[in-house]
Amino acid sequence: MAGTALALSAFVLILALFAFESLGFQAGPYLGILTYLILPMLFVLGLLLIPIGILLHRRRASRAAAKGESPPVFPVIDLNSERTRKMVLIFLGVTVVNLTVLAGATYKGVEVMDSNEFCGEACHSVMQPEYTAYQHSPHARVDCVDCHIGPGADWFVRSKLDGAWQMVAVTLDLYPRPIPTPLHNLRPARDTCEQCHWPESYVGDKLMVDTLFAEDEANTELTTALLMKVGGQRGTDSYGIHWHVDPDVEIRYRSDESRMNVYDVELTKADGTVKVFQPRGMPPEEERGEWRQMDCVDCHNRPTHIFRTPSQELDRALATNLLDAELPYLKREGVRLLEEADYPSHEAARDGLAAALEDFYRENYPEVFADRPEAVAAAGSKLGEIFSRNVFPHMRVTWDTYPDHSGHPPVSSREDAPGCFRCHNRRHRTADREAISSDCMLCHSILAEREEEPEILKLLNP
Repeated sequence: MAGTALALSAFVLILALFAFESLGFQAGPYLGILTYLILPMLFVLGLLLIPIGILLHRRRASRAAAKGESPPVFPVIDLNSERTRKMVLIFLGVTVVNLTVLAGATYKGVEVMDSNEFCGEACHSVMQPEYTAYQHSPHARVDCVDCHIGPGADWFVRSKLDGAWQMVAVTLDLYPRPIPTPLHNLRPARDTCEQCHWPESYVGDKLMVDTLFAEDEANTELTTALLMKVGGQRGTDSYGIHWHVDPDVEIRYRSDESRMNVYDVELTKADGTVKVFQPRGMPPEEERGEWRQMDCVDCHNRPTHIFRTPSQELDRALATNLLDAELPYLKREGVRLLEEADYPSHEAARDGLAAALEDFYRENYPEVFADRPEAVAAAGSKLGEIFSRNVFPHMRVTWDTYPDHSGHPPVSSREDAPGCFRCHNRRHRTADREAISSDCMLCHSILAEREEEPEILKLLNP
């Protein structure tokens, strides 16, 4: 009876919640988890309890027979009996319905587990930093599973097994804060990134214009223009930045756990020539980690979950007119307040940063504060938004937690994140003293650097 009641209750609830969802009722990822994960498990449990209950009933009947009571009688299935035929048809019909419900629930359950909302919101406090960064990233319209799982059944199964442990870790509060990176069990980029970004594709040179603002009273707008030599494969040869992922070239390296300190670098060219570059003062062999084949994420380690510095965030906001550049020293004070910010929550940060910026203008520029209170208030609100997008106190994520290797100081996300200079530093040399080049012109040509109205842009856009 208990199994029948449980299965029937779960069945009715699945149908009811499915109807609510079909009518447009939204309750975040939790409705999907309840409808297509938890209730189907209860439904299956109820179905399993039914034969178990029958067996227990027969065991009790056998014990009763041993005491001299009537022995149990096996049921007689006589298809010549109209009643028996009806019962068999009912049983087959219910079985078909059960299988249909389970098949639909399984399909929808996988769909729920593969949704961005499930990845980012089901374990909200844990994944809030990564999910927030994802929503403001260049890949915000790419599903999480396309990069973290990719095509094929093997990695799908591995991800779900890994997710089972993650569920235990979240439930028992066993997860680290912050979530450590890099992820050493991440699927190789050749199976994920290269589904869209082809290393064989020839990109050539690309103009990159970066708008910056000085920390002076006028928030002077400055421009850096670079001709990025992305390159790629052209014919049988490749050049530029994407030479590193040429299918005919293999680069392996060994590093510490953070991949910030690279030790051995092994280059195998298309003709089979092998060169090994090593810096002086390396740790012992057993402390230099395992060999790893270089791929996209060794440079583009944060293509989606991007955390920026206060200076980068202020530059972006000023360049897009989300901050009023006419407020004196806004860049300088914004960076200072964000770097010094130490708040227990996002709510406290929004209030504290807005109040601190108002205090600065009230004390130092009372006429500006009196004439433009809305601009000051909007700037304070924007500082709170910037903080909430990059700093997560409950996960101990701060401005310098997650470095970005797709560049190098002073333009990388952290001054202590060497990026390209992990290898291109002239310290890595072969036994005959050949060094990995650190020539800036290999990757880019500097057309303008922190200039006001650079001539090159006037020439390109008269």
